[in-house]
Amino acid sequence: MSKLLQRLQDPVRSGVYRARRPDEILEVTSGSGLDVVRITIEKNPMQAIATALEFPEWFGRNWDALEDCLSDLSWREAPGRVLVFEHAVAGDELEMLSDVLAASAEFWKGRGKPFIAVFIDPQRALALPELFRER
Repeated sequence: MSKLLQRLQDPVRSGVYRARRPDEILEVTSGSGLDVVRITIEKNPMQAIATALEFPEWFGRNWDALEDCLSDLSWREAPGRVLVFEHAVAGDELEMLSDVLAASAEFWKGRGKPFIAVFIDPQRALALPELFRER
């Protein structure tokens, strides 16, 4: 098992990270049982997440409702989650999203399930820790 897969499966490592490319993440998680979801954020991050994670109709489309849904996910049974965000742009909305994701990661960490959010950031412009050192 690769070190990256071990990291992604470790609840203690739950959090919000950045990586330069999605390919290695997707490759190592293939067949792992983790719920890996690619989310393209072009206009409305909340709607992109709701669609990608198939949120229920009762989703309220605000930050609190997003955190509620991310802390539930009972409709997507899995031993852990890896959310791969692409095309995110730095700014206030991304900061708020990062905060919600970090709170969700803490929630799942406390329940012994990994929750990893990774922003694909080829230019390393986002103020987030690196998920792993690329080869």
